[in-house]
Amino acid sequence: QVQLVESGGGLVQPGGSLRLSCSASGFSFTGYGASWFRQAPGKQREWVATISIHGSRMTTYADPVKGRFTISRDTSTNTVYLQMDSLKPEDTAVYYCDAAPGTWAFNRSRGQGTQVTVSQ
Repeated sequence: QVQLVESGGGLVQPGGSLRLSCSASGFSFTGYGASWFRQAPGKQREWVATISIHGSRMTTYADPVKGRFTISRDTSTNTVYLQMDSLKPEDTAVYYCDAAPGTWAFNRSRGQGTQVTVSQ
């Protein structure tokens, strides 16, 4: 059974940083990659970043976060991270992790997400 647990969100001022974490059970990020999505109030869920099974050699980012966010993983603990720097108010959303889109493990479960609020 796939389970995802996100953590690390909070309230931060514009320009600040946060590091989100996601632990998974039921599948391995090494085997299925990992991704982060976010959903702001009143908006559809949007893709943020993906790290492939090849690790840091193959990461992709949505244009709004490119150059500010970094996705990484710890294979020993099956944990994926999202380092978020230079945060902007428009980054405010609930952030969710998942396997990489298109893989068996993708969209099999939904964690509770972690709230990120960027405000003065």
